Amino acid sequence: MTKEVRLRYAPSPTGHLHIGGARTALFNYLYARRLGGKFIVRIEDTDQVRNVENAAEKQMENLKWLGVEWDEGDDIGGPYGPYRCMDRLDIYKGYVEQLLKEGKAYYCYATKEELDAEREEQLARNETPRILEKHRYTTPEQKAAYEKEGRVPSVHFIMPENRSYTVNDLVRGEVTFDSNEMGGDFVICRPDGIPTYNFAVVIDDHLMKISHVVRGEEHLSNTPRQLMIYEAFGWEAPQFAHLALILNQEGKKMSKRDESIIQFIEQYRDMGYLPEAIVNFLVLLGWSPGGEQEIFSLKELSERFSFDRVSKSPAVFDSTKMNWMNNHYLKAKSVDEIVDMCIPHLQEAGFLEEELTTERREWAKQIVALYQEQMSYCAQIVPLSALFFLEEVVYEEDAKAVLKEPQVKEVLVSFKEHIESADEYSVETINASLKAVQKATGYKGKALFMPVRVSITGQAHGRDLGQSIYLIGREKVLARLQQVISSL
Repeated sequence: MTKEVRLRYAPSPTGHLHIGGARTALFNYLYARRLGGKFIVRIEDTDQVRNVENAAEKQMENLKWLGVEWDEGDDIGGPYGPYRCMDRLDIYKGYVEQLLKEGKAYYCYATKEELDAEREEQLARNETPRILEKHRYTTPEQKAAYEKEGRVPSVHFIMPENRSYTVNDLVRGEVTFDSNEMGGDFVICRPDGIPTYNFAVVIDDHLMKISHVVRGEEHLSNTPRQLMIYEAFGWEAPQFAHLALILNQEGKKMSKRDESIIQFIEQYRDMGYLPEAIVNFLVLLGWSPGGEQEIFSLKELSERFSFDRVSKSPAVFDSTKMNWMNNHYLKAKSVDEIVDMCIPHLQEAGFLEEELTTERREWAKQIVALYQEQMSYCAQIVPLSALFFLEEVVYEEDAKAVLKEPQVKEVLVSFKEHIESADEYSVETINASLKAVQKATGYKGKALFMPVRVSITGQAHGRDLGQSIYLIGREKVLARLQQVISSL
């Protein structure tokens, strides 16, 4: 009988959804979908000190924003719940008691300070730190004395000796560990009754019938301990796959304090990136589709994804590539979709009112349309379009030199007269005025257009000139022209 394909993403609610976590979730999701299996989201919230309120809910919200849907989870339930570790404490307790009863684990009354002191002594002797076997043997008299002191024991798993454990990894191939080099016995349940990660994850993955465990390479060193626990219960271990790190643009391991890269999905969302672009980019960090194609929908990825094309080498996060990809998706969207993403940024900058009239929104839409092909993400609309909202012209350095050219005053005076005398103000009349200035002055090309553009926008280069002048508005255009003419 073929084992049902079941994969899970199990985040810790200690903060925002990180790009590494999002990629792990995507790889799990895509593989499950490709094989017609189930995808589960489980919340591993046993780190009560670092847990952040509502972090799990925010992470799930951002996963959904990326287009990732799950079949079972804390929010929707399922046949193997609860899907939050702290709601499963009674389940873990039964399995801890089983190991104690079978002599595969023991109560340890040593304090953290005592264990830390032993570790320091071992390091001083250049020994590999390990929890000493002496802690396995507590006499009834010692137990009574410890409990009289108020000590509450933790539970340690007995490390098998002289054993090798091999992980058959879908990404890394066979990786073998020697139990004698793994630090001795290890904690599976803390004094407060909360299990450690290595114990809880095994119980949960087994009971939820997880067939594949796909996670970051930082968990590879945990895997042999988990294999020991599977072995202790006589359970079959799942298939493992450990994903290589994502490095920053300098090729160094990212830390959460690394400011060279935006690291959280929520930040990209707030800046006006598109979920389909983020998904496309993240999946290509470590997975190669083969061939030249780089743009994929989530559906296409779920049809093609496999671990035989996942690299064991770290992937470098290229922000330039990310921006290129998002620009590709932005250009493919309708202007109405993009303006809805841009307006909040313009409002936050104080450029637009909180309540927009139909006319004001249409004006903003035309401005966004000017820059849609240029934007890498929607927050860029603020600096790109500032010239339409600011009362004073801000002259860029390369623009200032243009206004020193000898023909500038004649060109601007002529253009101002044509704009003032035009019956209506439209892109068509503006373009007609520029042609009329060319005929009247004899100047054309850059000699004509650059002085007009610089005096009105402050920039030597920009979007369509006629459309830009129209959107700035006749009154403001005439005032800016007059200000430059008066200064010459």
